[in-house]
Amino acid sequence: MSFKRSLRKGVFIVVYQFVKGKPLYLVLRRKLHWVGWEFPKGGVESLETKKHAVKREGMEESGLKLFNIKKHDYKGFYIYPRKFRDRIGYFGQSFVLYSAEVSPKRGEIKIDPREHTSFKWMTYEEALKKFEHYEKKKSLKIVDKFLNSKLK
Repeated sequence: MSFKRSLRKGVFIVVYQFVKGKPLYLVLRRKLHWVGWEFPKGGVESLETKKHAVKREGMEESGLKLFNIKKHDYKGFYIYPRKFRDRIGYFGQSFVLYSAEVSPKRGEIKIDPREHTSFKWMTYEEALKKFEHYEKKKSLKIVDKFLNSKLK
């Protein structure tokens, strides 16, 4: 019996809020599987729509309710650097980019301590400097361009 490995389906979520008319981005410090800065993201569960996964993962990883959810024309994939016990059968993850707004008055951020150690609200420039991976930088650029076009 052979076991076929595949890409796990997922979503990237660039979460933002407007402060004094400018977007700030929620960036999480990852500790599970690798160490570094990222946006909320996660897998799409069986029989779940991508939009539902965005809402669920947003809540799981930030504790905040997301609104103004928008799918962007950017998708891709990445290969895991090694095998993970909680990703049996997968060698990487595909993703579709979404953005979502949160209200600054909607409550405190509640990160999942199993996955992340901390979070920060950052400007575009601050977040861009924190990201090491191309996919995250490109995702931020796409969403920032979209938000700034709406502000004009």
